[in-house]
Amino acid sequence: MLYRFCTLALVIVLLMSCGKKKKTMAGEDDVNIQEYIEFFPEVTLPFSYSDSALYAPTHDSLLISPEIFNEFTPDSVLAENYGADQPKLYAIGKFKDKDGYTYLMSKAATEKLKVMYITAYDNKNAFVAALPVMKSKANKEVAVTVTINKLFNIYKKSKKVLPNGIEITGDDVYVLSGAARKFILVMTDLLGDEAELINPIDTLGTTFKYAGDYGVGARNIISVRDDIRPGRVQLFIHLEEKNSDCKGELMGEGIITSDNTVEYRQAGDPCVLELKFQKNSVTLNEVRGCGSRMGALDCTFNGTYPKKKKEQQPSDKSAKKTS
Repeated sequence: MLYRFCTLALVIVLLMSCGKKKKTMAGEDDVNIQEYIEFFPEVTLPFSYSDSALYAPTHDSLLISPEIFNEFTPDSVLAENYGADQPKLYAIGKFKDKDGYTYLMSKAATEKLKVMYITAYDNKNAFVAALPVMKSKANKEVAVTVTINKLFNIYKKSKKVLPNGIEITGDDVYVLSGAARKFILVMTDLLGDEAELINPIDTLGTTFKYAGDYGVGARNIISVRDDIRPGRVQLFIHLEEKNSDCKGELMGEGIITSDNTVEYRQAGDPCVLELKFQKNSVTLNEVRGCGSRMGALDCTFNGTYPKKKKEQQPSDKSAKKTS
């Protein structure tokens, strides 16, 4: 009797498992957004993906039909790069940030163009934004690698070797802004050129007494802006030392601890940085663990930086004189 019961139970389990066959994304099954997200393999950060992987064969088990991709991503995302062409699409991987946003990485490929997409979804699985972070054509002269670090910053490094053998590089850094519902370019170094830094918090308010930009030159900035929470400010700091490997940045909330002092302290970040303001300057003091953010432990954010003058906009009166 027991034998018959065990046999019957085994048959039921097998029938149930057959009914739960994992769905594919190749267009043969009807799928929902949760099943679509679950289809992407988990990756561990930091994660890197090079343009050579765009050209490497990808297993058909990771294939996604354009119809399914467009069902959970606006049609315009593919159309912007491919027009009416239908690229082959494959899942690369997924990860989730501390705010609950899910990032899906996909590969799109035609004979002429390969693209790595990163698409983001909120905690209700609603689409937020898409970023074609890497594009590569058949006759490519530039090698590209995309890396996502543990702080969820997306780094794109470009490398080109000139005919004389000299290697030049360029860097772009993106972050997801959930509030703006888009990926924002927070730093760029043009390939082989000196490029001005993009300040991602530049458009925020400046009612805080010491709000403004501090630093020397186009490649150094300590930017302070208003925050939506009382007693807090938004900070963006990017510092570089010429003829040195010391280069780094941080971005996030600062806590106002006294009339002229702000402290950067984030959960999960070992760096604690104090900003002490004077009328026309700010002094940075590393309280704990910030050196590695500057490229090496012997590099530092410490120093006193003057306040930058605001660029004067031409008045209507002066504009009339020059017209």
